[in-house]
Amino acid sequence: MKPKLFESLMANEGESRQLYEKLKENTAHPFLKRYLDKGVREGFFSDMTGALGKMHDTLVEYAWPELIGRSMIKVKPTTEAMERFPLDEGAVAYEYAEGAVTRLSGKKKGTVDVSTNILAEASDEWTREYLEDATWNVLDNVVENVGSALGQNETEKIIGLYGAIAAGDLAGGAVLAGGNAVLSWAKLLELHQAVRGENWRPTVLAVNEMQLHQLLNDDKFIHAQYLPSGQTDLEQGAVTSVLGMKVLPSTLMPNGTAYAIDTRVAAIMLLRRDVTAEDWEDVKNGEYGIRATTRFGLGVLRANAVAKMTGIKTTLT
Repeated sequence: MKPKLFESLMANEGESRQLYEKLKENTAHPFLKRYLDKGVREGFFSDMTGALGKMHDTLVEYAWPELIGRSMIKVKPTTEAMERFPLDEGAVAYEYAEGAVTRLSGKKKGTVDVSTNILAEASDEWTREYLEDATWNVLDNVVENVGSALGQNETEKIIGLYGAIAAGDLAGGAVLAGGNAVLSWAKLLELHQAVRGENWRPTVLAVNEMQLHQLLNDDKFIHAQYLPSGQTDLEQGAVTSVLGMKVLPSTLMPNGTAYAIDTRVAAIMLLRRDVTAEDWEDVKNGEYGIRATTRFGLGVLRANAVAKMTGIKTTLT
């Protein structure tokens, strides 16, 4: 679920629109004032609304490549502070919150409550004196960096949700052993079978970039006589899919760990407020800048739709 651009966002009522309407009035904020002044001189916009639009769209542009966590989980928009999801008999779920994970047994609980109280955020701040001399390229680069950092922060929280699932609740009833071997076709079959054995169908394979390159070093992914090679793009250094699973590589994934996930049923992300820019200031220390945030809730609904393998070799060969 890609964040909306500014024009689309402002066409609908919601928390983000309310924050931006309030932010338009803060013309004295040193960062916003400098961003507006330099942007007008460069001809990018003519007023504060245009400035916020440019800032928001830049945040989205740079956050989106880092928001791969949203491809690892079902994402639903919401305006509620909490939503209650029913569980199948025998299912095990997890409610995720900052710094804590609560395990819920389906045999005792028929529902899991997912609260939208998690905040992903990134910020950058500067002294008033620095901002007074900052050029447009510097200011625009600050917004780009904040967008990228926000995407990474959100993705880390989604990966943490899956990492918190107890071994006995995973597909196959245990963490699969990588045996200190490189990720290979045979290892992928183990992950795939673990989820299929629970009568789910894995849609995503999440791995560290090192494990992706191990696959790119596997004959079955680079030699044309093997079927998996058809989903390999050597020029781009990518494996797009395997066994019906979209391959999602990221350096944010722990090196030596791989997940096969049925994202249709495994977990839910309730997105209450998507990428939004906010002003930031520390008047006491004379520092000012911007902060970008997303607000959401996370919960695992069917832990056995997730297979996990650890102990995979952490070097290329």
